[in-house]
Amino acid sequence: MTYRKLNLDRDKIDDCRSLAQRIVSPVQKYIDRHSTTSIERSVLRLFGVDDAHLEMPHVNLIVDRLEKDQLRRGIAWLFSKALVHTGLDAKTLAQKLAKDELCFADIPDVPAEKVLKAGRELAQKGIDALVEARRKRDGLRSKLGLPPTPWKYLIVATGNIYDDAAQAVSAAECGADIIAVIRTTAQSLLDYVPCGITTEGSGGTLATQANFKVMRDALDHASQRIGRYIRLVNYSSGLCMSEIAAVAALERLDVLLNDSMYGILFRDINMKRTFVDQYFSRLICAKSGIVINTGEDNYLTTTDAIKNAHHVFASQFINECFAQNAQLPPELMGLGHAFEIDPEVEDGFLYELAQAQMVREIFPRAPIKYMPPTKHMTGDIFKGNVQDAMFNFVGIITEQSIQLLGIPTEAMHNPHLQDRFWALRNANYIFKNARSIGDEISFNPNGKIARRAHTVLENTHKYLVKIEQAGLMKAISKGMFAEIERDENGGKGLEGVFQKDRFYFNPVLDILKEKHSD
Repeated sequence: MTYRKLNLDRDKIDDCRSLAQRIVSPVQKYIDRHSTTSIERSVLRLFGVDDAHLEMPHVNLIVDRLEKDQLRRGIAWLFSKALVHTGLDAKTLAQKLAKDELCFADIPDVPAEKVLKAGRELAQKGIDALVEARRKRDGLRSKLGLPPTPWKYLIVATGNIYDDAAQAVSAAECGADIIAVIRTTAQSLLDYVPCGITTEGSGGTLATQANFKVMRDALDHASQRIGRYIRLVNYSSGLCMSEIAAVAALERLDVLLNDSMYGILFRDINMKRTFVDQYFSRLICAKSGIVINTGEDNYLTTTDAIKNAHHVFASQFINECFAQNAQLPPELMGLGHAFEIDPEVEDGFLYELAQAQMVREIFPRAPIKYMPPTKHMTGDIFKGNVQDAMFNFVGIITEQSIQLLGIPTEAMHNPHLQDRFWALRNANYIFKNARSIGDEISFNPNGKIARRAHTVLENTHKYLVKIEQAGLMKAISKGMFAEIERDENGGKGLEGVFQKDRFYFNPVLDILKEKHSD
């Protein structure tokens, strides 16, 4: 595909990236000076602490009872010092700390070099586990092969992980390439990651390490039988963003929904907490080869898709910059956008085509995630099927990477198996019959599609200038993204943010920040 069909102003695109870097820079400085309780719990998880007591994870029982002043040097320092003093292994030490059989305050000073050595050894062991999981996943992909793009992405969400697994396998057999397990309603607001296999959930299934393993095993077996690799998706967002990234990486998930601003805007998670957590979670994704999916598509559910399309592009440039800071290569940046223009708008299809082509040309190496129409689905399944077909047609013309399939019964109920089958038949037909259409199409340089793209790019540039002038946190508080206002010190989770001590010790972070070529 030629990525210059719209003849976009490359200097303006470069300037948008420069603006995004200047917007992100002060936030990154804040990130570098701070940590969160979720990051500290992630460190313990990568140290091998994964048990629970009375259904509460040991990592919470250890970290959350500490005052911020106690945490400022890092949980790795406290834990490693206790490890050196007691001579216990990490799991046994964690058990004693979680049950109050041992207290950090009772641990005497030990030689600093021994503490540093113990912490680095535990951290390296955890990172080695991430790398090994990545190698195993990459080996399966090489052995089984990958389908052509757009990869067909479908959702399961029964609440019961075993039922989810059965439905996921059925969808894969009918042509799905990516399976996403929707998370239980409001799990993003829980400040802990539940433990174990779960069979009940409201609006979705709990994201737990055990549930990740059940689904990954089921899809591995299905992949072997079908003869192509099936990707697995879950959510790394909310108050446990970094922890879920860690356990998902250990269980070989392929994609994580991970956005620098989604939790702020749509879940009212404090922005400082979110920015700090997203950085650590993305470092884990970079080391583990996990594709992130950002959430700009959601902006168009709360704001007009024609008037405010530039909100999406401004956010994509910002998300890209945050991802680059966390060492994510473009091939792991699944930036999001959506087909959400009101179907009653004359030539709306042309504008959708313009915006999809824009995303593809501006971010040519990124595995772009394209979302189906939802906002204007009425429950008329016949019209809805046509809307989804037009969405799929745009996807194949503009060579999108990840196509989240539209469901004809959108806005009516949680999809049944036959609804997913219907969605797959629609996509399979269009993707096969129009496979090479992108190579055959060029755009009139003075036509509506090209003019629309140039207008959106111009508006995006102007908007990024305004965001830079305001500062990112102030811009969010003014409702400059998705027309949702969030206070800089409001929302959930700010109490879990703390400033690092000058002697802060986090060997996991140190290793993740090392430049790597994995």
